[in-house]
Amino acid sequence: MSDHHLHHAPAVAPTGLVGMVIAVAAVLAASAYLAGSIRLRLRGDAWPGWRDTCFTAGCAVLVYALLGPLPGGPFTAHMGQHLVLAMIAPVLVVLARPLTLLLRVLPTRLRRTLLAVAHSAPASVLVFPPLAAVLDVGGLWLLYRTSLFASLHHQPLLHAAVHVHVVVSGLLFTFAVCQLDPVRRRWSLACRATALLGAGAAHAVLAKTLYAAPPPGTAFATADLHTGAQLMYYGGDLAEIALAAIIAIQWYAASGRTRTHRQRQGVPRMACS
Repeated sequence: MSDHHLHHAPAVAPTGLVGMVIAVAAVLAASAYLAGSIRLRLRGDAWPGWRDTCFTAGCAVLVYALLGPLPGGPFTAHMGQHLVLAMIAPVLVVLARPLTLLLRVLPTRLRRTLLAVAHSAPASVLVFPPLAAVLDVGGLWLLYRTSLFASLHHQPLLHAAVHVHVVVSGLLFTFAVCQLDPVRRRWSLACRATALLGAGAAHAVLAKTLYAAPPPGTAFATADLHTGAQLMYYGGDLAEIALAAIIAIQWYAASGRTRTHRQRQGVPRMACS
């Protein structure tokens, strides 16, 4: 392919109006979250301060990834942005349990409406962990292993749509795997762990393919391509370890509750054979 058909595709996040709108929305969300947590404490309800820190940090890194300068070459900077928008910010936001906070501060009518939406059939389908994993990682395979990434260079609306998908699918997958907020059906730890392992494996394989070859229709310096792919690979591992730790803590807590219940009921513990 001739050089004039090759493009140094831009980062996923747009730097124009769409990026500004999402950055402003993140700032407003952080302000609303802090206002809600302060309201809870003023009326005497407990709300851990570390959740405030997590949500604020998640919104802050999201804004920086959208508007701030990122180090490295074009592809490395893009991958740093990808990790923040699709993995780091979602973990921080989900850990803060924003839906739980909303349900505790909203008026009764709005609380019932929000709970009805959260427990609706479409919401239950979207937070099915394997489906959320496909939407998240499958979208990345479509972006990087087809000509879609190169097309972003000349199609701002497509660029914006891909950007929104990266953020929303990252949040959805993290929410589905962690299930810290109330949902209609709580999927088993085994189901969520399997979805996480599958998504992690697919993400790692994608990073390896990018180390070998850039997205079709693009041209990046070899060192830049390799650094960006390594950042995707190892950064993805760190984010997935964080999610695995959340699942492990939930398993430990559930096991403790089961043991306590058995002791209260006087049920003898089964010995290992």
